[in-house]
Amino acid sequence: MPGPPPRPPRQGAFTSSAHDRRVAALLGVSLGVTFTVCFATGLLSDLIQEQPAWFTWPAAPRDLYRWTQGAHLVSGVASIPLLLGKLFAVYPRLWAWPPIRGLANALERAALVPLVGGALLLLATGLMNVFSWYPTPFVFTPTHYWTAWIVVGALVIHVTAKAGTAAAALRRRPAAPAAAPARPAAAPQPAVERRRFLGTIAAAAGITGLSFLASAVSPLRSLAVLAPRRSDRAVQGLPINRSAAAAGVTRAAVGPGFRLRVTGAVARPLVLDLAALRSRAVHDADLPIACVEGWSVGARWRGVPLRALLAEAGAAPSFTGVVVRSLQRVGPYSGARLNWPHALHRDSLLALDLNGEPLDLDHGYPVRLITPNQPGVLQTKWVTEIEVIA
Repeated sequence: MPGPPPRPPRQGAFTSSAHDRRVAALLGVSLGVTFTVCFATGLLSDLIQEQPAWFTWPAAPRDLYRWTQGAHLVSGVASIPLLLGKLFAVYPRLWAWPPIRGLANALERAALVPLVGGALLLLATGLMNVFSWYPTPFVFTPTHYWTAWIVVGALVIHVTAKAGTAAAALRRRPAAPAAAPARPAAAPQPAVERRRFLGTIAAAAGITGLSFLASAVSPLRSLAVLAPRRSDRAVQGLPINRSAAAAGVTRAAVGPGFRLRVTGAVARPLVLDLAALRSRAVHDADLPIACVEGWSVGARWRGVPLRALLAEAGAAPSFTGVVVRSLQRVGPYSGARLNWPHALHRDSLLALDLNGEPLDLDHGYPVRLITPNQPGVLQTKWVTEIEVIA
């Protein structure tokens, strides 16, 4: 006959000094910083991609999006070891007895479900997105967006409930855990054990963050050992997220019959073949591709200034933006809408050359959009139409 089920552990059963309240408070503060940065920069990226009427993202400074999205990636991956360390530090609190001590305590513990579960989901799916791996049945972008809001709401409840406890824990000197059995002579002292634990978590967060930071800072790219993309191992020095084959773009579609059209609120609609575009490709610009996954790489582009093309077509003086359409037939982001600051910026190009060579088909041959301070998903490849919106 099987024996009785094992009893749940009680707080006295946890003897590691890494479970100290001060350790938990320090990790909580660190997580608060990284989660706040990650949430704010992620929300900004979403606003840029789906710009509401009240929000206008500027075209300058050129690298602003590159740095905000790099901060999003680094703060996100650094949060992973911090969260795991925090969960280990507070694990004994889950076995506090009695489990509920009043209504306020019940609400606080209930908020832990969306807080911990949502945080784990955010970090796991965010890391999957970095590696372009989507094994889950739900769509990444809306799931990630709404989960972030749920986590932030639960975090506000948690911080409100624990602010006093955390502040008191940070002010006092750490003490050895109560009711701990005698330690062997070779065992580390509680203070040493705590320092080693915190040092290990800090090192893991630092190494992880630095490795992914290197995917956004070209001089550090040799350190990007954990990041999935390296610019020095890419076609024309620029990584590819979606190939022409994956986008449903064939060589035949960009052959001699290719035409670029400028339509919409213009006095003189244009239809240009590749030779006509080449004759207008007179401007060079150093601009990065800054991807929503966090990596970014600078490159030298040559192409047709978009504002010159709009002037040639006689765009309406009061136009509000342009819609750029692609030959892409498969997957999201088959086009982009540019606001007027981006459309009229001197370095916004319909690019034909990349780093001194004609565009590779996977980089958008024969012509792609490249603009300053813009997410990579809006730098449309295989451009076939520019529609001016009044």
